[in-house]
Amino acid sequence: MIRKILVTSALPYANGSIHLGHLVEYIQTDIWVRFQKMQGHQCHYVCADDTHGTPIMLRAEKEGISPEALIDRVHSEHSADFDEFLVQFDNYYSTNSPETQHYANNIYTKLKERGLIEVRSIEQYYDPVKQMFLPDRYIKGECPKCGAKDQYGDSCEACGAAYAPTELKNPTSAVSGATPELKASDHYFFKLSDQRCRDFLKSWIVPPQVQGTAANKLNEWLEGGLTDWDISRDAPYFGFEIPDAPGKYFYVWLDAPIGYMGSFRNYCDQLSAVSGQQMFDEFWAKENQDKTELYHFIGKDILYFHALFWPAELEHAGYRTPSGVFAHGFLTVNSEKMSKSRGTFITARSYLEHVKNPEYLRYYYAAKLNGSMEDIDLNLEDFVARVNSDLVGKYVNIASRCAGFITKKFSGRLSQSPMTIQSHLRLRWPDDSPIFLKYPDIGKKQPIALINSIQQSASQIGELYEQREYSKAIRKIMELADRVNDYVDNVKPWETAKYHQLDEITHWHCSLILNAFRLLTIFLKPIFPRVAYQVEQMLNIAPLKWGDAEKLLPCGHEVLPYHHLISRLDPKQIEAMVEANKESLQAPPPQSEQRHAEHQQNEAKAEAAAAEKDWEQFISIDEFMKVDLRIARIANAEHVEGAEKLLKLTLDLGDDKMRTVFAGIKSAYDPATLVGRLTVMVANLTPRKMKFGLSEGMVLAASDERGGPYILSPDSGAQPGMRVK
Repeated sequence: MIRKILVTSALPYANGSIHLGHLVEYIQTDIWVRFQKMQGHQCHYVCADDTHGTPIMLRAEKEGISPEALIDRVHSEHSADFDEFLVQFDNYYSTNSPETQHYANNIYTKLKERGLIEVRSIEQYYDPVKQMFLPDRYIKGECPKCGAKDQYGDSCEACGAAYAPTELKNPTSAVSGATPELKASDHYFFKLSDQRCRDFLKSWIVPPQVQGTAANKLNEWLEGGLTDWDISRDAPYFGFEIPDAPGKYFYVWLDAPIGYMGSFRNYCDQLSAVSGQQMFDEFWAKENQDKTELYHFIGKDILYFHALFWPAELEHAGYRTPSGVFAHGFLTVNSEKMSKSRGTFITARSYLEHVKNPEYLRYYYAAKLNGSMEDIDLNLEDFVARVNSDLVGKYVNIASRCAGFITKKFSGRLSQSPMTIQSHLRLRWPDDSPIFLKYPDIGKKQPIALINSIQQSASQIGELYEQREYSKAIRKIMELADRVNDYVDNVKPWETAKYHQLDEITHWHCSLILNAFRLLTIFLKPIFPRVAYQVEQMLNIAPLKWGDAEKLLPCGHEVLPYHHLISRLDPKQIEAMVEANKESLQAPPPQSEQRHAEHQQNEAKAEAAAAEKDWEQFISIDEFMKVDLRIARIANAEHVEGAEKLLKLTLDLGDDKMRTVFAGIKSAYDPATLVGRLTVMVANLTPRKMKFGLSEGMVLAASDERGGPYILSPDSGAQPGMRVK
């Protein structure tokens, strides 16, 4: 059955370059889309630049150009980067388009008709010099909670407190440096707190629409109480004016996801001016929800918008809702957050200039990615080792060791004998020949069993691709590559080729090995589209499809001469890239509009916390800040001889800082299950000398009459050494 699938990735903001962190998502999505297309499904992949908001307006003003000129230039840069990394969109568009404006107006009007839009007067800071209302991230001042200076208008980076911009002490405009004034203004809100939205979301937030871990987080937000969403901004603002509200503009996050619809409509119209609307409705009309599929690939930082606001908007505006929202984790480099000072905040362009081959990165990301929201780490040393070991030493090595014999000795044609057990048994290995005496085990591997096992793995590997379990798929493919290489080592074509009387044996086995190589190429094609194309040219075959794994190349098939497919990666290329990025990169531009979700989430958490029962006597923020809580990775855990309750933990706080802590958790945990886990420790507790050794802190755990102890674990994304605030 042919499936009809529409796929999107989150829209990159048109205010900066694509970097390696962005590419995790686009590579993950592209692999999935290519796999679907290889299966013969009708799969469309659309995306666009996210082009509206205050940061775009201010950057264009600073450069002395129009916002339209800025976003056109960035669109060209983004498109070139994606093309180089073989991310194959069916349409890459812009949210600053008539199609997106049409659907933004349409959705807004339908929500308003249903009583889900409300106008409220709110007080905002206003820059008297720039004559504009200021987004939260463009206001700075002293934190109202801890007094830290130079903090943003929505949250404090020192103590972690969330607050309204109006609570800042001594506020200033980050745009002009002027002291902002409080002004009242009417704003438009989408009533996400409405019971209709709550009831719908409660039924929608379940697998397979979202992953299990994501569903837990979303339900936590849902139960904590959803806040209404401010969808308007005051002029001056670069965006779409609200149709019935002169001087008011749709907030960028309102039209950004609607950009998926705009890009797809533009794509439909390109395919057919007559049937464009019909094809669009096929994927977006509510009545077609069960006939087509819609999937969004996103980072976990924008889950709040894509799995709460977005489906609620679509549902109540009369459109279909997503079949699935697939969230992935963040990228770290060498187990650290990407850093300009370390040279690991690397742009796509910088990677291409130094490493050059984009398929190295596509493979490495695939080898790390799974269907969860776990973060992935680009370890640069491991990156080099894995490319050279897996791609050169295993995969390409198979073809390079046998393809040359086919063209040089056998006129480029595969053996006339079919790849069957009978054909293999007919081959005569001379018991008294020098080669047999030198290699008594030569030719004793079972070739047909090898080929059958590769073919039978197609469904398993295909299911892993479908579930986005790429790392498991890679492990399986490399296991098969190891088996093929083991077989090549056993039949030794470079030895048998020396003897004319063994030509039939050499020909048959080299033909079988090339067939095995073709099968592995089918499995790797979603990751290696460029290499797969070169293999298709070399093997003189049509573009490979997933179903081609069911058959082998025909007897006597003609192949072309082998050319080198992948070169070894030199560690010096990585060193040069890191060094260049230490020198060249500037601080990333403000992303105020893109980070509004974090502020919304913090507000919801603060409201929920305020409603809880006061169990203990209050303490001041100053008292709390005296306790230095840090994320720690349990590097090792072991029993303590002579201790009934204690385990000895070696805790990694990052930057090679290690602590030893004796924790009374022996009754609840097997040491082996703790190694590698993240937890929270008190880092500034006075070291305590015990008879078993010096304890340099304390891990946090919960317990009461219901059970325990249960050690605390931070959310995914936390890194050793981070302070808990």
